[in-house]
Amino acid sequence: MPETLTQPRPALAYLTRTQERALALTIAVVTANAYYIHPIIGEVARGFGVGEAEIGLVPALNQLALALGILLLLPLGDFYPNRRLCLIFVAGQTLSLGGMVLAPSFALFTAASTALGFFTIAPYLIPAFASKRVAPERLGQVTAQLTAAVIFGILVARVGAGVIAAHTDWHTVYIGALVLMAAVTAFLPFAMKSEGVSPKQSQAGYGALIVSVFTLAARHPDMRISAAIQGLNFAIFTASWLALALHLTGPVMGYGTDDVGYLAGIAAVSVFTTPRLGRWADKVGPRRARVAAAVVQFVGIALFYPLGFSIWGVLVPLFLVNLVGPTVDVTGRMTLFTLAPEIRTRLTTSYIVTMFVGGAVGSAAGTAVFDWGGWGSTCALLLAMSCCVLALALHAERRWRLQSEG
Repeated sequence: MPETLTQPRPALAYLTRTQERALALTIAVVTANAYYIHPIIGEVARGFGVGEAEIGLVPALNQLALALGILLLLPLGDFYPNRRLCLIFVAGQTLSLGGMVLAPSFALFTAASTALGFFTIAPYLIPAFASKRVAPERLGQVTAQLTAAVIFGILVARVGAGVIAAHTDWHTVYIGALVLMAAVTAFLPFAMKSEGVSPKQSQAGYGALIVSVFTLAARHPDMRISAAIQGLNFAIFTASWLALALHLTGPVMGYGTDDVGYLAGIAAVSVFTTPRLGRWADKVGPRRARVAAAVVQFVGIALFYPLGFSIWGVLVPLFLVNLVGPTVDVTGRMTLFTLAPEIRTRLTTSYIVTMFVGGAVGSAAGTAVFDWGGWGSTCALLLAMSCCVLALALHAERRWRLQSEG
């Protein structure tokens, strides 16, 4: 799609290290909002008097709304300054969290959570903002720092929510989240400098820009395969953690939400291993590395049922799944980086939307299947999804190898 040419932008001042850390902290805080519910989902269900299948709607609709928000709002970065959009969307998240805290009914709580997901766009706009304001030789370092902030936010949300709910109640978790978001909303204008020059709009307009997301996806089957793999991978992530929280805090196991929170700390392994596995993928190729990660993930998921009736035993499959789960995502994104720069953002939009649709399906399916058949049925669902991930990864690797040889 043709773009309007613009005059070169004036040089922008580099971010200070303090501003870089502030932006990373912002990403961690706004990302965490979607994951507080993971260890406390059973407590929230009991608080509103709803069943396990019904409570699954909360994270499912949140993920679907996030996917819709990315599709409709992320392309606005081609029209308006990232700074202005981030301030608006972060404020929208804060208001939505306030609605969750004050919601008198399950329906209103779910509606506010859904709105929260729709406005969770800042983690995808801030890296673009920062990339224009760091020295070229530090771009990779800063990008990795912002990516690690996402993982850190998820980790702290799941551990912190479980511990706080065990000593107070689940409602306190969201009050604390609201305080954090209010603080982020207040200091973000100072952390993000004015962009000075607004992006130039596409000649074809916003509507055509959205349509081009779908037309480009239709023309790039390799992207579609990568997106499908990551959609399934994220479905495994959400379904496993939500079902595990219900399993461990249910009458059979009888653990508290703090135990689930401590268990979620196993995700810290990915903070340290993902950069190293990413460098390894640079050497062997993303598709081959993805196959290896999918094999390890399949082994881990196969161990969920036999080891899932001991809180110590379940550490083994959790370690394996968290070790390679983010690598499946990283290698999927790497397959997009070989494509033309002018289409990468829109292809990434398709990729991320598919990922969160998968997360929504996993949230709904994981809790519904657990409600229907318990832990064993959930493990069977996870294993089936893992089989699909491995099959698609093998297909993508073979397809790429044949194309290279041809």
